[in-house]
Amino acid sequence: MKKRKILKGKKIKSKKKYSKLKRVNRNELVIYIFNVVEDEWSFVSAIQPLEKRYEAINELNNASECYLFANASNQEFIYISPIKISNSFKKYFQSVCNTKKVDILVPTRKTGLVCKDLYTDKFLFNDFIKKAKKYKKVTLISYATSPEFYELKERLLQLRINVSTPEAPEIENAWTVNFFGSKSGIRQLAQQSRAVEPDFIMPDGVICVGKLDAAKIAANRYINEKGVVLKTNKGSGGHGVLIFRDGELPRDYKSCEKRIYELLSEDGYWDRFPIIIEQLINVNFNNISSFPNIEFKIHKSGKIEMLYYCLMMVTGEGKYYGLDMNEEILNERTAARIIDTGYYIAEQYEDAGYRGHFDIDMISSGNSKMYVCESNTRNTGGTDVYKLTRELYGKDFFSDAYVINRDNYTLKTQKPIEFDSILKKVQPVLFDKSRKEGVILSGSGYLSANSLLYTIYGNSKKRAYKIQSDLLEILNSID
Repeated sequence: MKKRKILKGKKIKSKKKYSKLKRVNRNELVIYIFNVVEDEWSFVSAIQPLEKRYEAINELNNASECYLFANASNQEFIYISPIKISNSFKKYFQSVCNTKKVDILVPTRKTGLVCKDLYTDKFLFNDFIKKAKKYKKVTLISYATSPEFYELKERLLQLRINVSTPEAPEIENAWTVNFFGSKSGIRQLAQQSRAVEPDFIMPDGVICVGKLDAAKIAANRYINEKGVVLKTNKGSGGHGVLIFRDGELPRDYKSCEKRIYELLSEDGYWDRFPIIIEQLINVNFNNISSFPNIEFKIHKSGKIEMLYYCLMMVTGEGKYYGLDMNEEILNERTAARIIDTGYYIAEQYEDAGYRGHFDIDMISSGNSKMYVCESNTRNTGGTDVYKLTRELYGKDFFSDAYVINRDNYTLKTQKPIEFDSILKKVQPVLFDKSRKEGVILSGSGYLSANSLLYTIYGNSKKRAYKIQSDLLEILNSID
């Protein structure tokens, strides 16, 4: 493969080829479906007990408002949401993005499979079809490509609606979604690519089936290496990952094996999927550069487009809670390396028939090695942020804006608080379009759990973090 020498500053700009985001014309209807649970259904449906499963589903669906921003460039669109979105937040979104019209449709049934809930909701689906038939073309886009998404598309085609799915593979290549989006699939690709792309490395590990064997292998690794990581083949929001560091498990082998087996037995999903046992990569969690990420889009034509790279915020338990995005967050050498590896992986995906968004999570160790952790073949935790930033700043967004996105701030107040009230209180730091800086509230759904999601824009890292400091000072004063 031809190496890509991409440098920082003016040179890195010259290598970027951003396609102009098109406004929707009157002959085209854009429909976006937030089907996050469908993407993770095989995993989520295995969570036990039922109360824990419903809690996981609700937590995933609560991010629905955030992905309105994945449509920031659209003047008009229909949004299929698994949960109700308040009129207050809808109006706020429209004011930020200058969106003229957005129809939000929420199916009555709540199975977690929102595409299925839509086409089995007789009255809502009939209304949906009437709207779709007014347009010459319907562009169907979703958070993830699922079997239910393909079924929805097929039903629309049967009703003689001209449907385009530009961010999904053709049905014969649908296997690429789950294969490359699984821990075992990306690991297999890494092993096959070792001779061709030596920088494409993953933490040393094995794949096995069954809790008993997994506990034995993991205990052996923990004793010998003073640490181990266990992952299910598919996971969700930090579930399906166990990270053990030195001192957290017994040092005696039999006791260690027993304890790991007990922990694996607490959740039913460890029985359903292959289990990956990996080397623990020790990272400095105080170092913001420990978890780089890069996102691509493969167009229907096969064109590969790098969208951005960022630094992920990750807890010690492996749960993602936000990102920082800017051209300067990585040094020249690291940026060139992850871009090069990213393009290599993208070329393999494209050749296999994958289409749409995907990202690559990486881990930077203290010994200067860069490991690929996993790949997500869907919209990602940064897709909505990228699309909003691109709409606000234009093609030079990557150098013009320093972006902070967080989804874990816990309000100190114990009293319930409404979105309009929060909006009013943070008015002094809200995003100002003339200055192009400030805070954008990403959603209100988590306010029921006293948690706030936000995105901050500044013209430099220092300025963005100062705005965040001012925001947190206001939030901490709420009693």
